[in-house]
Amino acid sequence: MKQEAILVSIIMGSDSDMKIMEEAVHIIKSFNISYEVDIVSAHRTPEKLYSFANNAHSRGIKVIIAGAGGAAHLPGMVAAISPLPVIGVPIKSTNSIDGWDSILSILQMPGGVPVATVALNGAKNAGLLAVQILSTSNVELQNMLIDYKKQLNKEVQEKAKKIQIL
Repeated sequence: MKQEAILVSIIMGSDSDMKIMEEAVHIIKSFNISYEVDIVSAHRTPEKLYSFANNAHSRGIKVIIAGAGGAAHLPGMVAAISPLPVIGVPIKSTNSIDGWDSILSILQMPGGVPVATVALNGAKNAGLLAVQILSTSNVELQNMLIDYKKQLNKEVQEKAKKIQIL
């Protein structure tokens, strides 16, 4: 039996990032998209980073979500090597300066090496952005996103009714 191709790769610099990156996993799973999760440290496993980034597209991956804290070089280094879209998730780590070091390391990429950057600890939005990217060539996925957004609207309307009673 042929195994389904993995479409989204969710990587992070350290296992301590998993608490945040689980939100991306949850979103990807909720849209029934095939994915993988791995630790790829830009500083501690540079050979693994290079191999991953150089080969991800040939393995059928379509989008990479890369979370990193501190110096946060992982998303940018992957984007420098891979032809795939990379979504960077800046993570406020224990050695972070309020997360700004991570945000700026991912956000301030040089021309020619784009990284789509979400908010600090914004793995949920990274997952949704990956779904949106994939939905440009998948009508079923696009319809699921439309339903998701309708559900968000409904939830806000219900919350608004609750506070109007107060």
